Amino acid sequence: MDSPDITLEAVSSVRQIGAAQWDACGNPDGAVYNPFVSHAFFDALEQSGSACARTGWAARHLLARRGGDIVGLAPCYLKSHSQGEYVFDHSWADAYERAGGRYYPKLLVGVPFTPATGPRLLARAGLDDPDRVRVALATGLTALCDATNASSVHVTFAPENEWQLLAARGFLQRTDQQFHWRNAGYGSFEDFLATLSSRHRKAIRRERRDALANGISIHVLSGSDLTEEAWDAFFAFYMETGSRKWGRPYLTRDFYSRIGASMGERIALVMARREGRWIAGAINFIGDETLFGRHWGAIEHHPFLHFEVCYYQAIDYAIRHRLATVEAGAQGEHKLARGYLPQTTYSAHYIADPALRRAVRDYLARERLYVAEAGRQLTEAGPFRKGEADDRGS
Repeated sequence: MDSPDITLEAVSSVRQIGAAQWDACGNPDGAVYNPFVSHAFFDALEQSGSACARTGWAARHLLARRGGDIVGLAPCYLKSHSQGEYVFDHSWADAYERAGGRYYPKLLVGVPFTPATGPRLLARAGLDDPDRVRVALATGLTALCDATNASSVHVTFAPENEWQLLAARGFLQRTDQQFHWRNAGYGSFEDFLATLSSRHRKAIRRERRDALANGISIHVLSGSDLTEEAWDAFFAFYMETGSRKWGRPYLTRDFYSRIGASMGERIALVMARREGRWIAGAINFIGDETLFGRHWGAIEHHPFLHFEVCYYQAIDYAIRHRLATVEAGAQGEHKLARGYLPQTTYSAHYIADPALRRAVRDYLARERLYVAEAGRQLTEAGPFRKGEADDRGS
């Protein structure tokens, strides 16, 4: 796993890496801050028992050292299942195991339970040769695959430049799409609405009005407003909605207390209140340029409240704080009518078994063509007036 002047090692906890050393690679000075590659976020996931060996997420974070100093890292987990990833390979696993292979364990390079694009081959700022460090990490991941008897390595929600770097080293390329909102320098929500067709503009105004028709008020909590009482309420929403959608929600109650304490200024918790109690909420994480919407939940269900809490409030927040983008999570073509347009996402996959690698490679070639065409058609069908969406697509 070593190259001439870079040595690689895997560690079993984010706490084996100092926060300053991790963040010097994940969010170095001068880079655009991404909350999901911060030491605080991974620490909360692991220490809360949300992402740990017991839940099928055994940390194997790969470190690149030069002269004893950490110059790069890849957040990596040895996994016994494919849950909580949002890049779906269940059909690959089923086919391989029916053919007599063993798909698990596998290695996942990414952020648990978080379908948001961000760097995955993290290189420290100020290096003369950051891509050399990334190449060493990519090579180390395939060696770690062999050392752990894993079937494969999956690098999910990577930026396009890392996707291409990994492809040059034998990783298979996969694309998918999400729906993102782009800020065209709007001064207000009404400025944004003015760019939509009349039909969509009227529909959104009606949805926002009807969402609050039953005496519901909206509150955005951040920093010291993120009390344990607020987290108790939000966790109840998360458990109720998550249990219906996924069967077993991934995150523990302790996770929310930890992120509230360590990164509360980077959180915008949108909460709906009716008759003196919280009834619904959505959590957003604040980057330097992007508002990342994650999950939502509710214990009362009112028409269009989901759209208001998750999508329209996020747009409002981004406009007020001059953020360039809102990423509203995975899937959801219903977001299109709310001004969120298709955006390509990228993942890279190293498959150890040559036969499985050939089958997956052929499948992905067809899938990439489908994703590109679907994105084109959806962009054309978007809610913007003719000409308004030309520079907003993927």
